[in-house]
Amino acid sequence: KIDRLVVFKSKTQLMAYENGTIIKTYKISLGRDPIGAKEFEGDMKTPEGLYTINNKNPNSGYYKNLGVSYPNKSDKEHASQNGKPAGGDIKIHGLRNGLGFINKFHRLFDWTHGCIALTDKEVEELYSHVSVGTIIEIKP
Repeated sequence: KIDRLVVFKSKTQLMAYENGTIIKTYKISLGRDPIGAKEFEGDMKTPEGLYTINNKNPNSGYYKNLGVSYPNKSDKEHASQNGKPAGGDIKIHGLRNGLGFINKFHRLFDWTHGCIALTDKEVEELYSHVSVGTIIEIKP
């Protein structure tokens, strides 16, 4: 049972932990503009901060997905100060349905709108071992 996820954006890695021990490291793709924290809807950045997995969707348009609880209160306040919506709908997901054959080649560049992408097989693995409420920390 995975009880914590940690993303290192600069290394394009997602690490899965069980009881404080790394049990798996995944290579990931991020938002098209991966440097810096997400500031507002449409900026193509992946958020940074402490969140939780807040839902699981077996019928996603991108294979399966795990929802990330972005935006938090601080994210909303920051976006509001800039007169923009914070956005949302940040997920850990696989490839667009029908494109799973791309497999690991999706990692050649950052292509999401702010989500964290893995291969379909990797998402399947996480999906079956991560519960709603699991902490996910996203670091620069």
